[in-house]
Amino acid sequence: MKIVAIANQKGGVAKTTTAINLAASLAEAGHRVLVIDMDPQGNASTGFGVGLDQRQLTVYDLLLGDVSAEAAVVETETERVWLIPATTELSSSDVQLFNVNKRSFLLKDSLAATGLKAQRFDFVLIDCPPSLNLLTVNALVAADSVLIPLQSEFFALEGLSQLMLTIREIRQTANPALRVEGILLTMHDQRNNLAQQVESDARDTLGDLVYQTVIPRNVRLSEAPSYAMPAISYDSTSKGAMAYRAFAQEFLKNNNNLQKVEADG
Repeated sequence: MKIVAIANQKGGVAKTTTAINLAASLAEAGHRVLVIDMDPQGNASTGFGVGLDQRQLTVYDLLLGDVSAEAAVVETETERVWLIPATTELSSSDVQLFNVNKRSFLLKDSLAATGLKAQRFDFVLIDCPPSLNLLTVNALVAADSVLIPLQSEFFALEGLSQLMLTIREIRQTANPALRVEGILLTMHDQRNNLAQQVESDARDTLGDLVYQTVIPRNVRLSEAPSYAMPAISYDSTSKGAMAYRAFAQEFLKNNNNLQKVEADG
């Protein structure tokens, strides 16, 4: 079971879109995937069609230690994808957990102390909030690696430096094994000279950390959440859906030591 945090403190860079569509693409390829929604906005929960009435137990309860991780897991409408949902009450976690001992390890300890492995998940994807707060730190401490969506716009690389510093600090203090899974260029317009320049700068600066697959700007990726489904289900042949499938294959190639779990119906 590999745990991947999807993080970038900058908002609007397609973190949730990536979490949803990578999970769905991995599931389509035969893997069992758990998504943990660590964003108080709960967009990943909504994007998988998990309504508020299905969010009786959430990440908030998990961090408070009130429930086990397996108790909070709900099934989504996407085959082989499960979810630990979030609601807006998660936004108070910084205050609620301020005096808790080892508060940066709450998610890690919760996942380690439960029977999640018995459910045979291949991947756990953590959708982080757009900030470097306690929730994101918990995700980075719990994760094996960090996947960083990077918007193809002017300030993208500048904002990345702060996240890399945070990752370095987490390595030094709480999670020495944490590594950067890769950097995914998102919302890319090949016709735009600026987007091409950002891609060129990213590849020159970060080298092999940048995935070959690039996610384009695509209206289907924007429309799919309003129908509470991944883009690969909403419009399987759209450019956005095809790009996320290609990305999932590149992601799996980099993780080819993990055994695929066959669908069990």
